Amino acid sequence: MTIDRLGPVDPVSKYKNLGKTSRAPSVQGNDSIDVSEEAKAKAELLRMAEIVRANADIREDRVAEAKKRLEDPNYINDAVTGLVAERIMDIFGV
Repeated sequence: MTIDRLGPVDPVSKYKNLGKTSRAPSVQGNDSIDVSEEAKAKAELLRMAEIVRANADIREDRVAEAKKRLEDPNYINDAVTGLVAERIMDIFGV
């Protein structure tokens, strides 16, 4: 069995004869997009959600005010407990 040589021994030699590649013609035009009103509304909601997450959840001034009121023994009476109970029931829909 004999094996005939099929090509050059140097593997780079076949790439030496390649010509220059040509660039694809550039298309000059104005690109534009249209954003739907629904997408704009969702983007606004996401932006507002980020603002809310960035703000502190605990208002220190209100916490200090509540602590000061609770220290007063005369603050907790039937009127206050009734009001708190009504608000809790409203929150739970009872």
